[in-house]
Amino acid sequence: MGKVDPKKKVPEGKTRFLTTTQMEPNEKGYVGYKLTWEPFQKEVKYTTPKRP
Repeated sequence: MGKVDPKKKVPEGKTRFLTTTQMEPNEKGYVGYKLTWEPFQKEVKYTTPKRP
């Protein structure tokens, strides 16, 4: 993170589970990045096992 020319845009970064997107510069001129995580696994509703 640091001061970046506001005219320059960094391309969106994509990996298997993570997407990085550049945000707009704040009033001090610093640029942030938003991280979006994809779920690693599915959640399945719990069911009680059968009694023996």
